[in-house]
This record gives sequence, structure tokens and C-alpha cells, in this order.
Amino acid sequence: MQISDLPYPDPGEPDARSGPRFLLWLGRNQLGGQLKSFAWGVLHFCGVAGLPFAVGLGVEAVVDRDGGRLAQVGLLLLAFGVAISLGDTMLHRTAVTNWITAAARVQQLLARKTAELGSALTRRVAAGEVVAVSTGDVEKIGWFVEAVSRFLAAVFSIVVIVVGMLVYAPALGVVVAVGVPVLALAVLPLLPHATKRADAQREKAGKATELASDTVAGLRVLRGIGGEELFLGRYREASQAVRRAAVRSARMWALISAVQVLLPGLLLLAVVWYGATLALEGRIAVGELVAVFSAVALMLYPLRHFEEIAMAYSFSRPSAKRAARVLTLTRTEGEPPGTAAGSADAPEPPQGGDLYDPESGVLAPEGLLTAVVCGDPDLAGRLAERLGGHPAGAAEGPSVLLGGVALGDLPLETARELVLVQDKDPVLLSGTLRELFDVPASGQVAAGEALTAAQCGDVLDALLQSAPEGVTDPMDARITERGRSLSGGQRQRLALARSLVTDPAVLVLDEPTSAVDSHTEARIAEGVAALRAGRTTVVLASSPLLLDRADRVVLVHEGQAAAVGSHRELLSRDRRYRAVVTRETDEERGTAEPEALSGLDVGGLEELSEIEESA
Repeated sequence: MQISDLPYPDPGEPDARSGPRFLLWLGRNQLGGQLKSFAWGVLHFCGVAGLPFAVGLGVEAVVDRDGGRLAQVGLLLLAFGVAISLGDTMLHRTAVTNWITAAARVQQLLARKTAELGSALTRRVAAGEVVAVSTGDVEKIGWFVEAVSRFLAAVFSIVVIVVGMLVYAPALGVVVAVGVPVLALAVLPLLPHATKRADAQREKAGKATELASDTVAGLRVLRGIGGEELFLGRYREASQAVRRAAVRSARMWALISAVQVLLPGLLLLAVVWYGATLALEGRIAVGELVAVFSAVALMLYPLRHFEEIAMAYSFSRPSAKRAARVLTLTRTEGEPPGTAAGSADAPEPPQGGDLYDPESGVLAPEGLLTAVVCGDPDLAGRLAERLGGHPAGAAEGPSVLLGGVALGDLPLETARELVLVQDKDPVLLSGTLRELFDVPASGQVAAGEALTAAQCGDVLDALLQSAPEGVTDPMDARITERGRSLSGGQRQRLALARSLVTDPAVLVLDEPTSAVDSHTEARIAEGVAALRAGRTTVVLASSPLLLDRADRVVLVHEGQAAAVGSHRELLSRDRRYRAVVTRETDEERGTAEPEALSGLDVGGLEELSEIEESA
């Protein structure tokens, strides 16, 4: 796999039982790239390892005054130089490729899991942790995957150097052969402590990231209640905890680095002292001493990769553990295998029909605009999610039926094509307005029609005013991340227009106008009713302006459909309905006459209608 071939057609099914298993799975899936990196690493390191022996041969040729042999040594040095340059260049190229492709595979897996879980992901995992996994953790996982091949190449070159010294200068080679394993294994007792401190640092950094992300997401609310300083203080404390943990971790890695410098230095001194003694006794030639000294000095380079692989594993293991935790999340507890993704026994998708929820008894007839009134906003959100089929994290229960077919038995993507659910807080991704509306759609509803129905005229004007010079079409104006440059009502209307463009067989809207004024809400209600005429639409709301435009209204009380009728019928005959829609207090409920209340509500509604028509 090359970088130009990304993204993967299929990132595969990961082994996410643990962090180490996930790292092993990634390495196995990049075996070809690892072998290439290993081969170029061997060429590079062996070229480096060959230099001391060539220098030793050159010294001996000079001592023996042999010009022909010196010329051969020059050619040998040139060959080693070419091997070093070519190997280093291609090693870097293949290592970076392994890093990026491993990170890309993890990102694709996380994106697929995010799409599968939808809005339920942030209810199962903190939003900040999702951000940490998909950014910093992905980089650290890729680092370890690519470092493995370079580490193995370094080990191979060290073995070649030791064997070469045993053959070239056996007396000194024995000293090196005994000393190198001590150098390589000396840091092992320190690694558990370093890993523990690195894990603590990663945990604190993750919590700080979660706190920062959640604070930014709720910044508007915090400003409204004056809680900015409180959360800023909390983030300062979390940030200082990360700093202290990072310092403790750095001290341990500094100690490991010191050991990696001290012990090779002691080995070098031992080789020089013992080699000089042997040379004075005439047991080895000067060239052999120079070669062994140079080889030991250059051995520090591949030995550094022992420290790097230890650091890479220490930092990537908790990152892989966090990624594996996200990748093991499932949508529905107790769901039969294959139903969420589709199977050979999945029924044929329905061509239409009524939408029915057996658990609550809510029925949305085909082709009608049905409003659902719930006194509990959380219950309304859960009902909206259930009406879409495949509710995330829901307990095992009866599936919603569309045309008599259980949505839970259909593949997830098929259920999403049939029923689109827009929740209370839809997300607007950064990009142009044209890109925002580039979603899977029937093609029957143009973007202009949807924007008009959602009353987005002022939104288009605002985007055009803030657009760079030369942008004349509001569809080419850019929206900032999550639409932060827009007001809550503007974001809500743009999201509604995007949902209308898709033109699904069934559209479920959860409080689609909660952030707009009453006059705009009335026009939106009429626009949605006109645009969705003949299509099944379910609106969960308690606004009289929306409810009066519905073909039928269902009151849900204590989780069950308790009453069905038109808005005005339910106002006149159902106190529970009036209590939700008119915010009637217990005192008013006990003293006011039903007829008088219903007359006031209907009259008020007619007055609002007249205002809307005049506007």
C-alpha cells in the first residue's frame, strides 16, 4: 500500500481485544511495507557497519605501503557510502509510508465506527476522548508500527558487526560480543517504570483534552451562566497535572538515555584499553585496533533504536488500548449477529407504508405529517432515535416497523436510507454551503426549495456578507467548524434544509424549530408541510404553531401513546395535552374550566395565525 493508494478500499476487521493485539494486527496487515523497510534498513545499517572494517583495511594498506590494496579500499568505501545513502533515503521513504498508512487505517476504522454509532458515540465515550484517539493517539500508533522494521534492521546490523569483529579480530571481538548484550538489556529493568509513568501522562493528557473539548462545545452555555472562569480553573489544574506527569516521565526517559550513553562509553574505553595492550604486545595489528574502535563507536547509532522502540511501545500501548476500546463499541446490546450490518436472511426493504413503534404505540401513517408530543424531552429524544431503527445502546425490544417490516432486521445503511432522523443538535461540518448539501438524496428536492422551506434567506445573506471578495453565490460561501459563526437558529434552519434535501421516505425531526422565533417558526411549519406533502414526516415538538399544521397529533404519556387527534381536538378534550402544550400549572389546571381554556388556546392560535398571514 502506497500513500497515493489511500484510503483503503476496506480497512479490515481489527483485533481490538487489547491494545497489544491491535498493534500486532496492524503490523500483520502491513507486512509488505515492513519487509521493504527492513530490507532498506539492513542495507543502510550494514553500510554503516562496513565503514570501520574498510577503514581498518585502509590503515593496514598504508602501513604495508600497498597502493593497489589502498585503491581497492577506496572503492569499497565508495560502495559503502552509496549503500548508506541509498539505504537511508529509501528507509526514510518506506518508514514514513508505513507510519502514514497505519495511521490512515486506524482513522478509517474510527470513522467507520463513528458512522455506525452516530450520535450515540458521544453518549458512550466522552467527546474529548474521541478527539484524542483520532488525533494524537493515531500518530503514536503509527509511530510504533513503522519503528518495528527499523528496530529489527538495527538488531540485524548489530549482529553482523559483532560476528564481523569475531572473525576480523577475535581477541577484541569477544569483548564486544559480551558487552553488546549487556548494553541492549541494561535498560530493561527501567522500562516498566518508564511505561507506567508514560501511561499516567497519557491518561492525564486525555482527561485534559476531554475537558477542553467539552468546555469548548458548551462555551455558549458557560458564557450564559457565567461559568467560564470555573471551567478555566479546572483546565488549569488538569494542564498542570499533565505537566507534572510529563516531567516525571521525561526524567525516567532521560535516565534511560544516560544509561544508553554511559554503558557504550565504558565499553569503548574497555576496547581501547584492552586493544592498546594487545597492540603493544604485538598480538593485533594497528589496523585491527582502529577497525574495532570505529565499529564500537558507530554501534551507538543502531543501539539508539533500542531506546526508540521502547519509547514507541510505551506511548503507543495506551493509545492502542483507547482506540481498541472505541472500536469494540456496538450499537445494540443483545442484537443478533449480522442484523445491524445485513445478512442473507434480511427481508426486502419496504417500498412504503406506515411507521409504527410497538413499544410506545406511536403510529405515523404513510404520506401524512404526524406530530408527537412528549412531556419529557429525554423521552422524545429516545423515541426519535428508536423511530430510525437500530437505536444505539438500546435494550433488546420490539423493532420499529415500516410497512410491516422491522427496521432492525434491515442492514443499517438500508434503514438509514428509508428513515432519516434529525436530532436536537445536528452538526454542520466546515466547508461551503454547496458541500453541506452534497448528501445522498433522491434528487426530487432542490437545495433552493429546501432553503426556502426552512426560511434560510437571512442565513444566505449573512454567509454572503462574511464571504471573501469575489464570492457572489451564497452556495460558495464557507461555513466554519460546527457553524460557530452562525446563531443557534441559523444553524438549526440550515440543518433542517439539509434534511429536506435528502427527501427520505420517512423524515423524523426532533424539535426542529426550538431556536427560532414564533413568526419564523410558523413559516417553517407551513414550508415543511408543503414540501413534504405526500411523504411521511414525524415531528417531535410541543409548539402550537407546528402542531396546528400537522395532519394528526399523538400525545405520548409515560412512554405510551395516550391520545390521537388534531391539535385543536386534543386541546379541547385532553388536559394532559394542554398541560404540555400550554405549560399549564397545577393551580390553573384545578381552577380553570376546560371549555374556557380550550377557547382561549384556540383563539390565541387563530390570532397567531392571523399575525403570521399578515407577516
